[in-house]
Amino acid sequence: MLNIIWLSFFVIAFIAAMFQWLYLGNSAIFEEILNSIIAMSKVTVEIAIGLIGILSFWLGMMKIAERGGVVAWIAKAISPLFSRLMPQIPANHPAFGSITMNLSANFLGLDNAATPLGLKAMKDLQEINPKKDTASNAQILFLVLNTSSVTLFPISVFVYRAQQGAAVPTDVFIPILLATFASTLAGLISVAFFQKIKIYKGIILLYLSAAMALVAALVVYLTQLTAEQLSSQSSLMGNFLIISTLISFLLIAHFKKLMVYDCFIEGAKEGFEVSVKLIPYLLAMLCAIGVFRASGALDLIVDSIRSLVIVIGGDTRFVDALPTAFMKPLSGSGSRAMMVETMNTFGADSFAGRLSSIIQGSTETTFYVLAVYFGSVGIRYSRHAITCGLIADISGITAGIAVCYWFFA
Repeated sequence: MLNIIWLSFFVIAFIAAMFQWLYLGNSAIFEEILNSIIAMSKVTVEIAIGLIGILSFWLGMMKIAERGGVVAWIAKAISPLFSRLMPQIPANHPAFGSITMNLSANFLGLDNAATPLGLKAMKDLQEINPKKDTASNAQILFLVLNTSSVTLFPISVFVYRAQQGAAVPTDVFIPILLATFASTLAGLISVAFFQKIKIYKGIILLYLSAAMALVAALVVYLTQLTAEQLSSQSSLMGNFLIISTLISFLLIAHFKKLMVYDCFIEGAKEGFEVSVKLIPYLLAMLCAIGVFRASGALDLIVDSIRSLVIVIGGDTRFVDALPTAFMKPLSGSGSRAMMVETMNTFGADSFAGRLSSIIQGSTETTFYVLAVYFGSVGIRYSRHAITCGLIADISGITAGIAVCYWFFA
């Protein structure tokens, strides 16, 4: 899928460039495309260098949280919920531990820890799957919850915003939180519909009610604020929550007699490796998208959507961020590059720049997660997994657009 997408960017861009040269007389189009490749290559290196420090710091702190038992504690707290959502799994089965640990790691932004835990959970679920080539109900629910991506700390989005010159990189914290909650809730409801899970009873209702009450209280508070106060409060809450959480990680690990400095160094070493590994993916996608935009092909698509929105009398400011939304279900590196390119073109603090950041943080990459997780255990028939995953994606993106207008319009 990603191979076709990447190749298509160049092929379509070349066709669009030929059209501009032969029919519109734009003889400078090929020079513009080449300049775009050079510019995007430079942006790639600047981003990668800037990522090394913050990724190393964050991964170091996350290693402290992991060793301090924070992830395990969260897993224990949410395990009663998943025993009801996945009744097909026998009591005390190892799959429960893997599932809750994976989702807890995602919640804290522990990407490195979350992926192997997710693969382990899928393997555990496959052991009790009666049809080995077909996804079970539990596997589908687990995958959809991964694609909806509830992440309390979208650090990578903040880093990219800082790299692109955002005045307050964390001002999108609350919008992302609200959008990802909408995505997860929609994904859960859609799976419950297909699998006839009674989410309105017992423990499930208790957990959902608590989560919705917290979000409702936050929304009620936010509705009393002006537009300027919304932006500042989002930044304040995000910064305070991140700092207080990091201090909690340190204190918990210290009281458990862990060598916090040594744990931090161990995790921080991974930051450089992660940053270096990102360079080829960022370079490939940023250059492809740069070529696509310089050729006029991206502008043609976006302008067509903008014209349609104008015809129906809608506000068009969200249109420039739609390329990130289109790419998000297909490719994580592609949507990340599209977000960076949008901020690079319009500015990190523009409406499009902020919205692309919110969209990037609101959901995961459905088709990538499905391919990796299901492919790792040989599942060929995904049943309603794609449908539910895309429902979660659409809900998260729609909610992201709505909250961006609420906070930044």
